[in-house]
Amino acid sequence: MQKIKNIAVIAHVDHGKTTLVDQLLQQSGTFEAHKEVQERVMDSNDIEKERGITILSKNTAITYKDHKINIIDTPGHADFGGEVERVLKMVDGVLLLVDAQEGVMPQTKFVLKKAIELNLIPVVVINKIDKDAAEPDRVLDEVFDLLVALDASEEQLEFPVLYAAARNGYAKLHMEDENVNMEPLFEAILEHVPSPSGSADNDTQVQVFTLDNDNFVGRIGIARIFNGRVKKGDEYILVKACGTKSKSRISKLIGFRGLERIDIVEAEAGDIVAIAGFSDIDVGDSICDLKNPVPLDPMHVEEPTLSVIFSVNDGPLAGTEGKHVTSNKLHDRLAKEMETNIAMRMEPLGDASYKVSGRGELQIGILAENMRREGFEFLLARPEVVIREENGVRMEPFEHLVVDVPSEFQGVAIEKLGKRKGEMTSMIPMPDGTVRIEFEIPARGLIGFRNEFLTDTKGEGIMNHSYLDYRPYSGTVETRTPGALVSMDDGEAVAFSIFNLQARGVMFIKPQDKVYSGMVIGESSRPGDLDVNPLKGKQLTNMRTSGADEAIKLIPPRAITLESAMEWIEDDELVEVTPISIRIRKKSLDPNVRKREARDKKNNK
Repeated sequence: MQKIKNIAVIAHVDHGKTTLVDQLLQQSGTFEAHKEVQERVMDSNDIEKERGITILSKNTAITYKDHKINIIDTPGHADFGGEVERVLKMVDGVLLLVDAQEGVMPQTKFVLKKAIELNLIPVVVINKIDKDAAEPDRVLDEVFDLLVALDASEEQLEFPVLYAAARNGYAKLHMEDENVNMEPLFEAILEHVPSPSGSADNDTQVQVFTLDNDNFVGRIGIARIFNGRVKKGDEYILVKACGTKSKSRISKLIGFRGLERIDIVEAEAGDIVAIAGFSDIDVGDSICDLKNPVPLDPMHVEEPTLSVIFSVNDGPLAGTEGKHVTSNKLHDRLAKEMETNIAMRMEPLGDASYKVSGRGELQIGILAENMRREGFEFLLARPEVVIREENGVRMEPFEHLVVDVPSEFQGVAIEKLGKRKGEMTSMIPMPDGTVRIEFEIPARGLIGFRNEFLTDTKGEGIMNHSYLDYRPYSGTVETRTPGALVSMDDGEAVAFSIFNLQARGVMFIKPQDKVYSGMVIGESSRPGDLDVNPLKGKQLTNMRTSGADEAIKLIPPRAITLESAMEWIEDDELVEVTPISIRIRKKSLDPNVRKREARDKKNNK
């Protein structure tokens, strides 16, 4: 029987999970010495590489001494909490990484809470001890306090601690030890992570925790074998979460070694493998023995808290930049995403639009970014929180928000968050001269706040948040104050006109950009929308004066990204997403309709 250890690497975003896995892969001898390996090798898709964040959990396997260690690298951002929850059910221990300077952050609490509930013992790695402002002792105290606050058992409180600088490739048991290599961490994994329970001689029980797709073999379920054996070519029963059963044969069995996937014939209890051959396989489904099917408990994934409406682009420039523009294509692509991403939901709304719900703006923004790279064109409405009704009371999601700001900006941060219904729960001065302030705030209050926060703190503020729970609805929340500069004509923008409009606000366009009536071309410096003409050229005459013409000096426009546009828009605006451009427009392009709607809204108040 194989000696196996299954661990997940969990931490707040940017505390060094993927870099640590890189070092474990290299120092275990999984890569040959001559092989060129890029940095953060586990972040495989383009967006992960560009942003430096992990979006999808990925697994790899290394061999150390006579053990096979299955390692799962998890996302650190709160919006991908659904990925982390599933993964933790598949492992027997966790490596909890904490930054030696930043200490315990909201996502550390979120993932650790899930691990404690599943009775996993954390191996705590205090990472980045080579930072100048590192305070490993303070951080260790914070981790211990957090475990006590989460009602950890006596056994969990006896957690082993290692100090590491993953980027430099070393870990050690005591701060005064020499910086050598990762061996102390390997030894700690072998010593403290329990071996998988279950036996290869029992009836087969396998559970799927993530999905993959292959153009040749169809859907692939990445799963852990809890009991028994699985063999390529054998028949098994697939038990869905709803209880329905179907029989099928395993057409392909894939094992993991380093970053490679290798075809195998058989695997046994404790291992993590990829299985093909079941066309309707889903996350949480069990693959069981033919004669005695005993399914495992289906997985519970927390409900979405935010929704965005995707609709077909019906603007004047529709179909000029993308190749997939119809509602059928949009529906098929969203339905395909729902197959592999169980933390999201989709419901058709008629009129060629679809309501997509997820765990946060980033999660939905990444889906939209992937779609535009695939050639899709569509419109996005303003994100809205998912409101529930319990016993006749309207409930909305609340978030735990932590902001780190330089001390001179703490007043403005507290004031702005107060207007957004945030309640301050603690305020701690940090050793590097910043102040860490914690809030409990409705998720609605955070929509569109990030840009304003960065402006207020001159780009030095850091904010992190994670989902808390549903609470009674807290009334209206203040949103964007400046109005929009709206184009009143179709055509190409002119430098002379933009130069004259600069005094009215911040521009989003540059000369020769295509514009149309109803498109938002800038942010006004005052409240209320303003219709402007960006196409007006200079009147030329044959009169000449001795004075030189005034030179046109243009201020560079504000770059609009998908996330910043989703945060900026109000209820009467949409983001037009194409493979080439991101534009903001009014829902109603007709200025007379907009005036009538604004009047009705004012009268209703």
